[in-house]
Amino acid sequence: MSSISPSAANAAVAPTEVAVFGSGCFWCTEAVFERVPGVKRVVSGYTGGHLLNPTYQQICEGTTGHAEVTRIEFDPTAVSFVQLLEVFFDSHDPTTLNRQGADEGTQYRSAIFYTNEAQRVAAEAGKQAAQQGWDDPIVTEITALGKFYDAEDYHQDYFKNNPNAGYCSFVIKPKVKKLQEKGVISPDRTAK
Repeated sequence: MSSISPSAANAAVAPTEVAVFGSGCFWCTEAVFERVPGVKRVVSGYTGGHLLNPTYQQICEGTTGHAEVTRIEFDPTAVSFVQLLEVFFDSHDPTTLNRQGADEGTQYRSAIFYTNEAQRVAAEAGKQAAQQGWDDPIVTEITALGKFYDAEDYHQDYFKNNPNAGYCSFVIKPKVKKLQEKGVISPDRTAK
């Protein structure tokens, strides 16, 4: 006889959901969402384009139509899609077309790739709510998720694995610190 109660067993296998966001360089986005309580896993990758099995070099050329994105697996009983949208809009400038900071090109566009109708509706409402905090119009694309391609292994957990690299020190670290100080993300956790 098992010593695990049925409710504990169900909690252990609680279904997760997926959100896919593009908000500039996926190294930044990954570092931010790994620090959101309720997020189980974050994978850097590509979506939104026409080329099958794109490589990072092809993405950087800006001709594939793909965006650098993160696929965020989350526990909806711990964090909602709406809460993730709030982090998304707080963590980048959604008013700049195809650019975040010095990163420029369609691959760095602000985008929400929804997985179902409920996410589409929430994304539209979230975009409208976020507009109140910006003078310029939000240009975030809201599109159905197509094929998601994992980025190359060296892109995964980039900030965690390369904390002293230049981009990490001068771009990601200050962004993470600012969002932690604002209370947008947790100061002491990363997704497991």
